[in-house]
Amino acid sequence: MNRRRKPYAASPRLTKLTAKENAILMDFLLDKMGGMSRSAVKSLLSKRQVSVNDKITTRFDTPLQINDRITINHSHGNAGLSHPKLRILYEDSVLIVVEKQEGLLTVTAGSGRETTAFSILKNYVKKSSPANKIYTVHRLDRETSGVLLFSKNRDVQHVLRNNWHSIVTKRIYTALVEGKVEKESGQIVSWLTENEISLKIISSPYDNGGKQAITNYRVVKSSEKFSLLEIELETGRKNQIRAHMESIGHPIAGDRKYGSTIEMKRLALHAHVIEFYHPVTNELVRFESPIPTELVKLLK
Repeated sequence: MNRRRKPYAASPRLTKLTAKENAILMDFLLDKMGGMSRSAVKSLLSKRQVSVNDKITTRFDTPLQINDRITINHSHGNAGLSHPKLRILYEDSVLIVVEKQEGLLTVTAGSGRETTAFSILKNYVKKSSPANKIYTVHRLDRETSGVLLFSKNRDVQHVLRNNWHSIVTKRIYTALVEGKVEKESGQIVSWLTENEISLKIISSPYDNGGKQAITNYRVVKSSEKFSLLEIELETGRKNQIRAHMESIGHPIAGDRKYGSTIEMKRLALHAHVIEFYHPVTNELVRFESPIPTELVKLLK
Protein backbone atom coordinates (compact mmCIF):
# COMPACT_ATOMS: atom_id res chain seq x y z
CA MET A 1 0.00 0.00 0.00
CA ASN A 2 1.14 3.51 -0.77
CA ARG A 3 1.16 5.25 2.63
CA ARG A 4 1.86 8.73 1.20
CA ARG A 5 -1.41 9.23 -0.60
CA LYS A 6 -3.51 12.17 0.46
CA PRO A 7 -6.89 11.03 1.82
CA TYR A 8 -10.11 12.22 0.26
CA ALA A 9 -13.40 12.77 2.02
CA ALA A 10 -15.68 10.23 0.39
CA SER A 11 -19.01 11.55 -0.85
CA PRO A 12 -22.07 10.23 1.00
CA ARG A 13 -23.15 6.89 -0.47
CA LEU A 14 -20.91 7.06 -3.53
CA THR A 15 -18.16 4.68 -4.56
CA LYS A 16 -15.54 6.20 -6.87
CA LEU A 17 -13.14 3.94 -8.78
CA THR A 18 -10.51 4.39 -11.50
CA ALA A 19 -9.71 1.82 -14.20
CA LYS A 20 -6.05 0.80 -14.08
CA GLU A 21 -6.25 -1.17 -17.34
CA ASN A 22 -8.62 -1.74 -20.27
CA ALA A 23 -11.59 -3.88 -19.23
CA ILE A 24 -15.32 -4.57 -19.62
CA LEU A 25 -17.50 -2.79 -17.06
CA MET A 26 -19.13 -5.99 -15.75
CA ASP A 27 -15.76 -7.68 -15.15
CA PHE A 28 -14.38 -4.52 -13.56
CA LEU A 29 -17.27 -4.19 -11.09
CA LEU A 30 -17.25 -7.88 -10.18
CA ASP A 31 -13.56 -7.52 -9.35
CA LYS A 32 -13.80 -4.25 -7.41
CA MET A 33 -17.13 -4.35 -5.59
CA GLY A 34 -16.43 -6.81 -2.81
CA GLY A 35 -18.01 -10.02 -4.09
CA MET A 36 -21.16 -8.67 -5.74
CA SER A 37 -23.04 -11.13 -7.97
CA ARG A 38 -23.65 -10.55 -11.68
CA SER A 39 -27.35 -10.01 -10.96
CA ALA A 40 -26.52 -7.36 -8.33
CA VAL A 41 -24.30 -5.51 -10.81
CA LYS A 42 -27.03 -5.68 -13.48
CA SER A 43 -29.49 -4.28 -10.92
CA LEU A 44 -27.19 -1.28 -10.30
CA LEU A 45 -26.97 -0.69 -14.04
CA SER A 46 -30.70 -1.03 -14.67
CA LYS A 47 -31.44 1.50 -11.91
CA ARG A 48 -29.02 3.98 -13.55
CA GLN A 49 -26.69 3.95 -10.57
CA VAL A 50 -23.42 3.54 -12.53
CA SER A 51 -21.58 6.33 -14.35
CA VAL A 52 -18.46 6.20 -16.49
CA ASN A 53 -16.65 9.54 -16.79
CA ASP A 54 -19.74 11.25 -15.30
CA LYS A 55 -22.12 9.73 -17.89
CA ILE A 56 -24.74 7.20 -16.71
CA THR A 57 -24.53 3.82 -18.42
CA THR A 58 -26.88 0.83 -18.26
CA ARG A 59 -24.79 -1.54 -20.42
CA PHE A 60 -22.78 -4.24 -18.64
CA ASP A 61 -20.52 -4.62 -21.69
CA THR A 62 -19.37 -0.97 -21.68
CA PRO A 63 -15.65 -0.93 -22.55
CA LEU A 64 -13.34 0.81 -20.08
CA GLN A 65 -10.01 2.39 -20.86
CA ILE A 66 -7.12 3.23 -18.55
CA ASN A 67 -7.96 6.16 -16.19
CA ASP A 68 -11.71 6.02 -16.87
CA ARG A 69 -13.65 7.16 -13.79
CA ILE A 70 -16.42 4.85 -12.57
CA THR A 71 -18.93 6.07 -9.96
CA ILE A 72 -21.59 3.95 -8.23
CA ASN A 73 -24.43 5.89 -6.57
CA HIS A 74 -25.85 3.81 -3.72
CA SER A 75 -28.52 6.33 -2.75
CA HIS A 76 -30.96 5.26 -5.48
CA GLY A 77 -33.46 2.58 -4.53
CA ASN A 78 -32.63 2.58 -0.79
CA ALA A 79 -35.35 3.16 1.78
CA GLY A 80 -33.24 5.73 3.62
CA LEU A 81 -32.36 6.01 7.29
CA SER A 82 -34.06 8.45 9.61
CA HIS A 83 -33.11 8.17 13.28
CA PRO A 84 -32.33 10.90 15.84
CA LYS A 85 -29.33 9.02 17.23
CA LEU A 86 -27.72 7.78 13.99
CA ARG A 87 -26.82 9.41 10.69
CA ILE A 88 -25.16 7.84 7.63
CA LEU A 89 -22.00 9.66 6.53
CA TYR A 90 -21.06 7.23 3.75
CA GLU A 91 -22.32 3.99 2.26
CA ASP A 92 -21.18 1.68 -0.53
CA SER A 93 -21.56 -2.02 -1.30
CA VAL A 94 -19.34 -3.17 1.58
CA LEU A 95 -19.19 -0.35 4.16
CA ILE A 96 -21.43 1.99 6.13
CA VAL A 97 -19.86 4.88 8.06
CA VAL A 98 -22.20 6.53 10.55
CA GLU A 99 -22.26 9.35 13.08
CA LYS A 100 -23.53 8.04 16.43
CA GLN A 101 -24.99 10.28 19.11
CA GLU A 102 -24.28 9.78 22.81
CA GLY A 103 -26.69 7.49 24.66
CA LEU A 104 -26.78 4.82 21.94
CA LEU A 105 -24.99 1.47 22.33
CA THR A 106 -22.97 0.18 19.39
CA VAL A 107 -24.16 -3.41 19.93
CA THR A 108 -26.30 -5.08 22.55
CA ALA A 109 -24.74 -5.80 25.92
CA GLY A 110 -27.51 -7.99 27.33
CA SER A 111 -30.93 -9.29 26.29
CA GLY A 112 -30.73 -7.91 22.77
CA ARG A 113 -34.00 -5.97 23.13
CA GLU A 114 -32.39 -2.53 23.43
CA THR A 115 -32.11 -0.39 20.32
CA THR A 116 -28.48 -0.13 19.20
CA ALA A 117 -26.56 1.28 16.24
CA PHE A 118 -26.26 -2.31 15.01
CA SER A 119 -30.01 -3.03 15.24
CA ILE A 120 -30.90 0.25 13.50
CA LEU A 121 -28.55 -0.49 10.60
CA LYS A 122 -29.64 -4.15 10.46
CA ASN A 123 -33.24 -3.05 9.88
CA TYR A 124 -32.09 -0.36 7.43
CA VAL A 125 -30.18 -2.70 5.09
CA LYS A 126 -32.95 -5.30 5.15
CA LYS A 127 -35.37 -2.77 3.66
CA SER A 128 -33.44 -3.07 0.38
CA SER A 129 -33.23 -6.87 0.57
CA PRO A 130 -34.06 -9.39 3.33
CA ALA A 131 -30.75 -11.13 2.58
CA ASN A 132 -28.66 -8.06 3.48
CA LYS A 133 -26.64 -8.20 6.70
CA ILE A 134 -24.53 -5.88 8.83
CA TYR A 135 -21.30 -6.63 10.73
CA THR A 136 -19.58 -4.78 13.58
CA VAL A 137 -16.04 -3.59 12.89
CA HIS A 138 -15.27 -1.55 16.04
CA ARG A 139 -17.24 0.03 18.89
CA LEU A 140 -17.83 3.27 20.75
CA ASP A 141 -18.99 3.42 24.36
CA ARG A 142 -22.66 4.25 24.90
CA GLU A 143 -21.94 7.82 26.05
CA THR A 144 -19.25 8.48 23.41
CA SER A 145 -20.44 10.15 20.20
CA GLY A 146 -18.84 10.30 16.77
CA VAL A 147 -17.73 8.30 13.74
CA LEU A 148 -18.40 4.57 13.70
CA LEU A 149 -17.64 2.00 10.98
CA PHE A 150 -19.70 -1.09 10.01
CA SER A 151 -19.31 -3.67 7.25
CA LYS A 152 -22.00 -5.14 4.99
CA ASN A 153 -19.81 -8.15 4.12
CA ARG A 154 -18.37 -10.75 6.54
CA ASP A 155 -15.13 -11.16 4.57
CA VAL A 156 -14.56 -7.40 4.62
CA GLN A 157 -15.26 -7.36 8.37
CA HIS A 158 -12.52 -9.97 8.86
CA VAL A 159 -10.09 -8.03 6.65
CA LEU A 160 -10.66 -4.84 8.66
CA ARG A 161 -10.43 -6.51 12.05
CA ASN A 162 -7.41 -8.68 11.25
CA ASN A 163 -5.47 -5.81 9.64
CA TRP A 164 -6.83 -2.91 11.70
CA HIS A 165 -3.47 -1.33 12.55
CA SER A 166 -2.21 -1.36 8.95
CA ILE A 167 -5.51 -0.31 7.35
CA VAL A 168 -6.54 2.42 9.82
CA THR A 169 -4.10 5.33 9.62
CA LYS A 170 -5.78 7.75 12.03
CA ARG A 171 -8.30 7.65 14.87
CA ILE A 172 -8.67 11.08 16.44
CA TYR A 173 -10.91 11.85 19.40
CA THR A 174 -11.83 15.15 21.03
CA ALA A 175 -12.18 15.17 24.81
CA LEU A 176 -13.03 17.88 27.33
CA VAL A 177 -11.15 17.02 30.53
CA GLU A 178 -11.21 18.51 34.01
CA GLY A 179 -8.49 20.97 34.96
CA LYS A 180 -5.80 22.78 33.04
CA VAL A 181 -3.40 20.33 31.36
CA GLU A 182 0.04 21.92 31.72
CA LYS A 183 1.93 19.95 29.05
CA GLU A 184 0.95 21.09 25.54
CA SER A 185 1.30 17.53 24.28
CA GLY A 186 2.26 14.16 25.61
CA GLN A 187 2.11 10.40 25.33
CA ILE A 188 0.61 8.02 27.88
CA VAL A 189 1.84 4.43 27.92
CA SER A 190 0.43 1.95 30.40
CA TRP A 191 -0.91 -1.57 30.84
CA LEU A 192 -4.65 -1.99 31.26
CA THR A 193 -6.54 -4.63 33.22
CA GLU A 194 -10.25 -4.90 34.05
CA ASN A 195 -11.62 -5.24 37.56
CA GLU A 196 -13.94 -8.24 37.45
CA ILE A 197 -16.34 -6.77 40.01
CA SER A 198 -16.59 -3.08 39.07
CA LEU A 199 -15.77 -3.71 35.37
CA LYS A 200 -13.58 -0.59 35.57
CA ILE A 201 -10.35 -0.51 33.55
CA ILE A 202 -7.26 -0.04 35.74
CA SER A 203 -4.16 1.65 34.30
CA SER A 204 -0.70 0.60 35.50
CA PRO A 205 2.57 2.35 34.49
CA TYR A 206 4.30 -1.04 34.78
CA ASP A 207 3.78 -4.27 32.84
CA ASN A 208 1.47 -6.24 35.12
CA GLY A 209 0.36 -8.74 32.51
CA GLY A 210 -2.35 -6.44 31.15
CA LYS A 211 -2.71 -5.07 27.63
CA GLN A 212 -0.33 -2.29 26.63
CA ALA A 213 -2.12 0.92 25.64
CA ILE A 214 -0.66 4.04 23.99
CA THR A 215 -2.47 7.38 23.83
CA ASN A 216 -1.13 10.62 22.33
CA TYR A 217 -2.73 13.95 23.21
CA ARG A 218 -2.46 17.63 22.30
CA VAL A 219 -4.03 20.60 24.10
CA VAL A 220 -6.27 22.56 21.71
CA LYS A 221 -7.64 25.10 24.21
CA SER A 222 -7.75 25.40 27.97
CA SER A 223 -9.17 27.43 30.83
CA GLU A 224 -8.62 27.15 34.57
CA LYS A 225 -11.41 24.59 34.82
CA PHE A 226 -11.24 22.59 31.57
CA SER A 227 -8.92 21.56 28.74
CA LEU A 228 -10.01 20.57 25.24
CA LEU A 229 -7.74 17.80 23.95
CA GLU A 230 -7.13 16.21 20.58
CA ILE A 231 -6.37 12.55 21.25
CA GLU A 232 -4.88 10.07 18.80
CA LEU A 233 -4.81 6.37 19.60
CA GLU A 234 -1.97 4.00 18.77
CA THR A 235 -3.90 1.13 20.36
CA GLY A 236 -7.63 0.63 20.77
CA ARG A 237 -8.27 -0.90 24.20
CA LYS A 238 -11.57 -0.89 26.06
CA ASN A 239 -12.08 2.46 27.89
CA GLN A 240 -8.46 3.36 27.03
CA ILE A 241 -8.91 7.14 26.81
CA ARG A 242 -11.10 7.27 29.91
CA ALA A 243 -8.62 5.28 32.01
CA HIS A 244 -5.61 7.22 30.70
CA MET A 245 -7.16 10.63 31.36
CA GLU A 246 -7.94 9.61 34.94
CA SER A 247 -4.38 8.30 35.37
CA ILE A 248 -2.87 11.76 34.66
CA GLY A 249 -5.32 13.52 36.96
CA HIS A 250 -7.57 14.97 34.23
CA PRO A 251 -10.67 12.78 33.95
CA ILE A 252 -13.08 13.35 31.09
CA ALA A 253 -15.87 15.72 32.11
CA GLY A 254 -19.01 13.83 33.01
CA ASP A 255 -17.18 10.51 33.42
CA ARG A 256 -18.14 9.68 37.01
CA LYS A 257 -16.87 6.10 36.65
CA TYR A 258 -13.36 7.39 35.96
CA GLY A 259 -13.10 10.16 38.52
CA SER A 260 -15.03 13.13 37.12
CA THR A 261 -16.76 15.44 39.61
CA ILE A 262 -18.66 17.30 36.87
CA GLU A 263 -22.38 16.62 36.47
CA MET A 264 -23.22 16.27 32.78
CA LYS A 265 -25.90 14.53 30.74
CA ARG A 266 -23.19 12.96 28.59
CA LEU A 267 -19.55 11.91 28.50
CA ALA A 268 -17.43 14.71 27.01
CA LEU A 269 -15.69 12.36 24.55
CA HIS A 270 -16.21 12.42 20.78
CA ALA A 271 -14.78 10.24 17.97
CA HIS A 272 -13.85 13.07 15.63
CA VAL A 273 -11.92 11.47 12.73
CA ILE A 274 -11.30 8.04 11.25
CA GLU A 275 -8.99 7.61 8.25
CA PHE A 276 -8.34 4.25 6.60
CA TYR A 277 -7.56 2.41 3.38
CA HIS A 278 -10.79 1.20 1.81
CA PRO A 279 -10.61 -2.61 1.98
CA VAL A 280 -11.86 -3.02 -1.62
CA THR A 281 -10.73 0.05 -3.57
CA ASN A 282 -7.52 0.64 -1.53
CA GLU A 283 -8.25 4.38 -1.58
CA LEU A 284 -7.26 6.34 1.52
CA VAL A 285 -10.53 7.78 2.86
CA ARG A 286 -11.25 10.11 5.76
CA PHE A 287 -14.48 10.77 7.66
CA GLU A 288 -15.09 13.50 10.24
CA SER A 289 -17.85 14.32 12.70
CA PRO A 290 -17.97 17.92 14.01
CA ILE A 291 -17.04 18.53 17.65
CA PRO A 292 -20.29 18.78 19.68
CA THR A 293 -21.11 22.38 20.58
CA GLU A 294 -21.79 21.51 24.24
CA LEU A 295 -18.10 20.58 24.70
CA VAL A 296 -16.94 23.93 23.33
CA LYS A 297 -19.54 25.86 25.37
CA LEU A 298 -18.33 24.30 28.61
CA LEU A 299 -14.79 25.40 27.84
CA LYS A 300 -15.95 29.00 27.43
